[in-house]
Amino acid sequence: MKRKKRLVIRTIALLIIAIAVGYMLYTSTNSNKASTVRVGDQAPNFILSDLDGNEVELADYRGVGVFLNFWGTYCPPCEREMPYMQNQYEVYKSQGVEILAVNVREGELPVRRFVERYGLTFPIPMDPNADVVRKYGVLPLPTTFLINAEGTVTQVITGLMSESDIQEYMESIKP
Repeated sequence: MKRKKRLVIRTIALLIIAIAVGYMLYTSTNSNKASTVRVGDQAPNFILSDLDGNEVELADYRGVGVFLNFWGTYCPPCEREMPYMQNQYEVYKSQGVEILAVNVREGELPVRRFVERYGLTFPIPMDPNADVVRKYGVLPLPTTFLINAEGTVTQVITGLMSESDIQEYMESIKP
């Protein structure tokens, strides 16, 4: 009798776990599909604050190309490509191309130290709750969305970029 009771309890427990895991997989897969931004989509607008407390709204950048990069100070490939991004920003900012480097889930102090260490001058909007990351379906870091002057995503790049890659990408979204 005890064995039968134990078997029933274990079966019910496994069934509950299987249902919970199945539900989590179902919701995470469907929510990612619904929120993933793809080439050809209009880039979803967002409003975030930068390190100085200024609002940065993507819609304000209509008419220019936007190099929208998602990154973190804890991400080695992000750290390696930031100086390249800064170099190309100096070249392309007067040609109608803007960089928005959205920091993901970090506090102001480590980001400010990182920005100062690398002398970054482009806008650094802060996404402390990863709301924009979820909206764009970003995974992994770094991920970059190239957005043309009309607000359309023309390319999505994941992983480390070389300086020549960044130059090529910025040239491609130049109005």
